Amino acid sequence: MASQSSGKFFIGSIVIFIIVFGLVNVLLSSMLSVANGVVTPESMTAEDVAQRIKPVSEVYVGDAAAVVSAPIEAVASTSIDAAKVVKNACAMCHATGMMSSPKLANANDWAPRIEKGIDTLYNSALNGFNMMPARGGNPALSDDEVKAAVDHMLSLVK
Repeated sequence: MASQSSGKFFIGSIVIFIIVFGLVNVLLSSMLSVANGVVTPESMTAEDVAQRIKPVSEVYVGDAAAVVSAPIEAVASTSIDAAKVVKNACAMCHATGMMSSPKLANANDWAPRIEKGIDTLYNSALNGFNMMPARGGNPALSDDEVKAAVDHMLSLVK
């Protein structure tokens, strides 16, 4: 009887060994297939990282690119074209009355603002007022250019 139970034990051990071997084989092959699908990491050199995180575009309002790229002497020596400043920086909102801005050449819209005085208008244009951004959204504009634009818009209603 002892030989019969040791024979069952031997066969049971072989069956368990085959099952464990099969499970390990399946586990290792699945790990190998996962490893084949791994993407290699991108280069971490400073140039490659800078290339990956650079902005996709740049935004220029009006002629800000020309003003920023021009030498300071050239900007200072040019005369101010107030109509061009209004067209490039102010007209986007003031031509349509967007966000309750006074429309160009509409005396009724400008009258309450004119009553507050020219210095208040200059201050609002330079520093922003309510939803209006400072300098019409173009920080490259000089104080003189902004004031000339205000004067030009006022000349349209007089």
